[in-house]
Amino acid sequence: MRTLRNNLGLLAFIGLAGLLELVFRHELDPYYYKILVDVGIAVTLAVSLNLINGITGQFSLGHAGFMGIGAYVAASLSTLGIVPALARAGCPPALEGLVLALSVGVAVVVGGVCAALAGLAVGVPTLRLKGDYLAIATLGFGEIIRTIILNTEAVGGPRGMSGIQPLSSFFWVWAWAGICVVVIWRLAHSVKGRAFYAIREDEFAAAATGVDTTRYKVIAFVLGSFFAGVAGGLLAHSATGYINPSQFDTLKSIEIVVMVVLGGLGSISGTVIAAVVLTVLPEALRGFADYRMVAYSLLLILIMLTRPRGLMGAREAFHVWKRLPQ
Repeated sequence: MRTLRNNLGLLAFIGLAGLLELVFRHELDPYYYKILVDVGIAVTLAVSLNLINGITGQFSLGHAGFMGIGAYVAASLSTLGIVPALARAGCPPALEGLVLALSVGVAVVVGGVCAALAGLAVGVPTLRLKGDYLAIATLGFGEIIRTIILNTEAVGGPRGMSGIQPLSSFFWVWAWAGICVVVIWRLAHSVKGRAFYAIREDEFAAAATGVDTTRYKVIAFVLGSFFAGVAGGLLAHSATGYINPSQFDTLKSIEIVVMVVLGGLGSISGTVIAAVVLTVLPEALRGFADYRMVAYSLLLILIMLTRPRGLMGAREAFHVWKRLPQ
């Protein structure tokens, strides 16, 4: 019954995203439309990292690297492979838009799969490390990926990659955000998913009770990397149609970590709220011009001083709602 309810809720959410897409595409200012798209990408990134850092209790600083893999793989498939192939095949104009959208959707999934494979390659040897050592290892991996992209002329090198089809609409971005939230929620709150929380609380005790800690950590790393790659593919196909290596540097990884910590380690709903706030807030503070980032940083410090465990702590939004007076 719970599975059916979750599936129906996800389908309803995707249907709502489709309806909002029809409205926003024609009625909303392009600037605000882009912000909504950016918020959806940030939600996917933050929730996927929360599975690793918050729910499983690891400390990864290489999430932007997996995002970069997904972005460049998806962009390369669509720009260098799919679009020219459609042109050569002489696709009917009436079907060209639909076929192109579905093809780019496939490219985004392939980008996610490649990021997941990279997560597996990195996770197996490095997830035996703990704490600061794991953070340094994942940080180094992210920089390796950025450096490889920077020196690969086939994908533009330091100039970046342009001419990418801008097909990441509000619908596609938020549909993937909904899928990410539901998948990670169901995994974390399943019977076997309790092993992730056990590893977070005490890895040695979890291993002593028979939990294969390395296996579960690799699962979390691979799944988180997949959704990071999907988010990268969606970013590559956003309105600008342009990506460059600087978008996937260490500062981007730290930005995603801040969303997770601010929302509350282990709280999926808190991470969603923090991703929305930290994406919208810099835009809302543009009126402060040169002092925008100063005000942004001071607000973050103030929030962490007053809520050191994040906005939600380890709780979810419905836990707080139940405590409110009726």
